[in-house]
Amino acid sequence: MDFERVRRHTPVEVTDAERRAAVLAPVVERGGAPHILFTKRADHLGSHPGQMSFPGGGVEAQDADLTATALREANEEIGLRPEEVAVVGRIDDIRTVSEYAVTPFVGTAPDRTYVPSDDEVAEIAILPVSELTARENYESERRDHPHYGEIRLHFFHVDGYTVWGATGRMLVQLLELLTDWEMPAKVDRVVDPDADLPM
Repeated sequence: MDFERVRRHTPVEVTDAERRAAVLAPVVERGGAPHILFTKRADHLGSHPGQMSFPGGGVEAQDADLTATALREANEEIGLRPEEVAVVGRIDDIRTVSEYAVTPFVGTAPDRTYVPSDDEVAEIAILPVSELTARENYESERRDHPHYGEIRLHFFHVDGYTVWGATGRMLVQLLELLTDWEMPAKVDRVVDPDADLPM
């Protein structure tokens, strides 16, 4: 895991969004191997229900900065205390279909039991990087998007979970910075806009 590449990375920023959010991608050392922690969003949430995500959410008035937003949300959603996190750096901001600009932070977190918030989180999944970077667990497709035009969607299938959407886009860059994994140059397929998702 090359954290130095994350530290040196100059993130692309989205500066014209009306709404801001921040997430934390926690890297956990488990059994001598790196893992990444994800949450599965509760089914009753109005935005992206049931999807895999990183802990995080919208900026609130009491947050000193975006780092504080990410750490507060991680504490609220899974009980990860701010003092337990060593923030390594940031990756590129992304725009979401819910009209947020999301700033992803990367940090290390201890390997312990985390408790999901009943209000927001259905499950916590700590997935091995070795499986996330295995070629047989990754696929992508190109399709037209109603907001963005032609896009590439990424799908990581590990331990019964599928990481895709905005979190999949973040994960591609994170893995390319942290490991020697590279996104395959070619998509696995081109599909119609209304084609079923591979989940």
